[in-house]
Amino acid sequence: MPAVLRQLAAERATGALLRDRGTLYLVKGRVVGAESPAAPAPEHLFADADAPGRGEAEICRLAALFDAAYFALDAAGGPARFHPGLTMSDPSGAVRPIGIETVARETRRRRRLLHEVWPCPEVDTAPVVPIPMEKLPEGAAAAVTPRRRAVLDLADGVRTPADIARELGRLAFHTLVDVRRLAAAGHVETPRTTPAAPPVAPPGPAGGGARPAAPYAAGLGTVAGIAGITAGSGSGDADIALLRRLRDALEAHL
Repeated sequence: MPAVLRQLAAERATGALLRDRGTLYLVKGRVVGAESPAAPAPEHLFADADAPGRGEAEICRLAALFDAAYFALDAAGGPARFHPGLTMSDPSGAVRPIGIETVARETRRRRRLLHEVWPCPEVDTAPVVPIPMEKLPEGAAAAVTPRRRAVLDLADGVRTPADIARELGRLAFHTLVDVRRLAAAGHVETPRTTPAAPPVAPPGPAGGGARPAAPYAAGLGTVAGIAGITAGSGSGDADIALLRRLRDALEAHL
């Protein structure tokens, strides 16, 4: 988390913190919104769902906030610039204030998850290149879930994961998880800039042979949903229960 963000929280600042990959909006030192070119706007998410009620709409905005905040807090996101008093272009996208530690903790959790699935961050921003069917092992195509099949169908060597997320109306982070799982399973290419996996060590003498080097942790981990999103929010029990239901619903689609 940028040090300036901690300072702004301590000063209870109001305005926008701009970075290369996104923007966080603060009110009295707490996060009320986030935007990123890599993450679909709230109105583009869940487009096929029925019109949400007040609680569900809040949940959609909250999910979009954590989605955009993940990119805004990217470790390689460049310098941070604070604009006092600057508010969201669409105030309806704001949520009830959330502590910066909650947002930072969720961002760290997501980074860990992606690393467990397939430790190749280049996959997140490169065009998604599908592996030709004839090069896949027998039965590999049938092993792809319908959710990931929708992602794979849009992989054309031009669209990035962010492009695919927008076309599908899905959260960008969830699409990153799908793309990394597809890469781990060999359905899409991993960019060549990624170092090769360590070679397997040759066997040693009986009883004392060297163990093979561990391969990439392909397919490990599960999406735990939006963790800790209620921390410090001041919500009542009913709101907390609603947030947990959304977390469970999001998990069910991954």
